[in-house]
Amino acid sequence: MSMKKCTSCGTYTLKAECPACGKIAASPHPARYSPNDKYGEYRRRMKKENI
Repeated sequence: MSMKKCTSCGTYTLKAECPACGKIAASPHPARYSPNDKYGEYRRRMKKENI
């Protein structure tokens, strides 16, 4: 098991769902860096469009 962080309220948990609000909990760590990142361009484009 790994630590997860709620995407809405910021609560840390070991479960896939936040016990405080019931929303999805995701990994708080960034993705591992790789110079051969095949999907980096798409991820940066999505991040730019969402912000």
